[in-house]
Amino acid sequence: MKIDILTLFPNMFDGFLNESIIKRAIDKGKVEVNIYNIRDYSKDAHKKVDDYQFGGGSGMVLMPQPIFDAVEDLKKDDTFVILMSPQGEPFKQKLAHDLSFKKHLLIICGHYEGFDERIRTLADMEISIGDYILTGGELASMVVSDSVIRLIDDVITKESSENESFETNLLDYPVYTKPVDFRGLKVPEVLLSGHHENIRKWRLEQQIKRTKERRPDLFQ
Repeated sequence: MKIDILTLFPNMFDGFLNESIIKRAIDKGKVEVNIYNIRDYSKDAHKKVDDYQFGGGSGMVLMPQPIFDAVEDLKKDDTFVILMSPQGEPFKQKLAHDLSFKKHLLIICGHYEGFDERIRTLADMEISIGDYILTGGELASMVVSDSVIRLIDDVITKESSENESFETNLLDYPVYTKPVDFRGLKVPEVLLSGHHENIRKWRLEQQIKRTKERRPDLFQ
């Protein structure tokens, strides 16, 4: 898979790309991630990419020219263009799975007061990571990229991903490690029993219980 990200702040991605599972996936050749500065596509002498909005109002708006030129330069036949936007489709695990089968994702990060409405015509999909406002789409693009990359074959073990929250529309079950007794808080006996079927049943019961308590909306 290849992921290209268009942003005004490329340095924000340094830590994201050079730590943990994402770095290992890149080093193993499972994914290629490229960060492009939108300003590099500006035709303005001062690399300006934003301006005041018509009709008045506070804040600066991203102009269409640099982003249109960037997308037209990077887009191929198999490219799927995503616009990070609070008005987009809510990002959920099923969508992460769908995107993990794409060969090339091109993600546009908005910033400032927003982007010229005509930029929406470039996108195959708009995605929101939640009902709140960020200063820009950079963090949101990292969330989407991280969630998608870890679903690529051999990035993490298949067993690890299958048992995670939301994979079965249930939250994950409780997990424990050593010591067995920590300050009077003990590991449930069933997990020490070695009886795999009983452990499986207990974990499913805990998933159902926890989901009912914390996310009853998932049962709907």
